[in-house]
Amino acid sequence: MIKNISNSAISFPKAIIFDTDNTLYPYPPSHDSAMKAVFVKLKKLVGLDQRETSVVFNEARRQIKQQLLNTASSHSRLLYFQRMIELLGMGTRISLALDLEQTYWRTFLTNAQLFDGVLEFLQVLKSKGVITANVTDLTAQIQFRKMVYFNLGDYFDYVVTSEESGKDKPSTNSYKLAFDKLEIEPHDAWMIGDDAISDMFGAKEFGLTTFFISHYYSDVKECNSDTTDIVFDSFSDLNGLFLKVCGEYEK
Repeated sequence: MIKNISNSAISFPKAIIFDTDNTLYPYPPSHDSAMKAVFVKLKKLVGLDQRETSVVFNEARRQIKQQLLNTASSHSRLLYFQRMIELLGMGTRISLALDLEQTYWRTFLTNAQLFDGVLEFLQVLKSKGVITANVTDLTAQIQFRKMVYFNLGDYFDYVVTSEESGKDKPSTNSYKLAFDKLEIEPHDAWMIGDDAISDMFGAKEFGLTTFFISHYYSDVKECNSDTTDIVFDSFSDLNGLFLKVCGEYEK
C-alpha cells in the first residue's frame, strides 16, 4: 500500500537516504533476543535473575541517555552495561561490561534480518544511477558492522552516523553532513525512515521528500501531512512507485 498523505507531487530523486534501525530491518526482535542472552549470561556468571537485572538495566539506560542527551554515545550498550553493573554495587567490572556488550551485539546481529524487498530495491536504485546514503544514529563501528553483516556495504555510496555529525536526528547536523557529501540539493532527495520525529520531521525540515515505512514495529499514527509525504507498507510497493516515477522522468 502506498498513501500520499501530503498530496505533494513526487519527483524523480537524484539520491535516496535511508535510516537503518527499524527501517532496513525490524529492530525489536533482535534487541529482545540480545537482551535475553545478556540476562542468561548474568545469571550464569553472577547469579542475578532477569527480573532484577532488567529493572536495573532500564535505570542505567535512562541515566546514560539523560547524561549524554542526543549523541551517538547515548546509545552505547557498553555504557549501559557499565552503569548497570555499577548500580548493582559491583564496581565497574571492565571485563564483565565488555563481555556483556559483545554478547549483546553478537546475538543481535545473529537475529537480524532485512525486511523483504530491501536488497531488490537497492539494486534497482543502483541500476538507475540513484545515489544512496545511510543517515543513522549510534556509533560508526556498530552501524558499519550492521551494513557488513547485511552485505549492504556496496549498496550505499555514503554513510553518516550521529557519531560523525555530533548529534542524533532530528538535528539537521547529519543531514547537512550528508548533503556535503552528496553535493546535491535536499529537494532532489528522498528520505526513508520509521520515526515520525527523528526521520520524517528532521528530513522534512531540511527539505527532503519523506517516506515512512509502516509496519508492526512503527507507529504511523504519529505521522502527519506536515512531516510525511508518503506512507508505504513494503519495499516492493515502494519499488513500484519508484519505477513509476522513473518511467515518467524518462519520458
